[in-house]
Amino acid sequence: MNKVSVVVYGAENVCASCVNAPTSKNTYEWLQPLLARKYPNIQFEYTYIDIEKDDDNLSDHDQHFIEQIQEDELFYPLITMNDEYVADGYIQLRDLTRFVNKIEAQ
Repeated sequence: MNKVSVVVYGAENVCASCVNAPTSKNTYEWLQPLLARKYPNIQFEYTYIDIEKDDDNLSDHDQHFIEQIQEDELFYPLITMNDEYVADGYIQLRDLTRFVNKIEAQ
């Protein structure tokens, strides 16, 4: 069985550039049942990192994404899968499925 580590970087407030988008936490909660239903043969592991509050035990990789968000190079929520950037800002299902389909094909 393939495994996919999903990390959602976000904050309590909606990103200023993502008006009318769901909150980061809502996106995190939306992903879990959606991916489990669409990909029953893949084991997903989920992590939520609040870019404004969580600063303990973060990897350099996590810090790098948080810095890019804080410098407005990327938007939140930002989603990585298996440590690879997948999508940021207004999250669309096709970006996620494109990545997972590659994993599933391996």
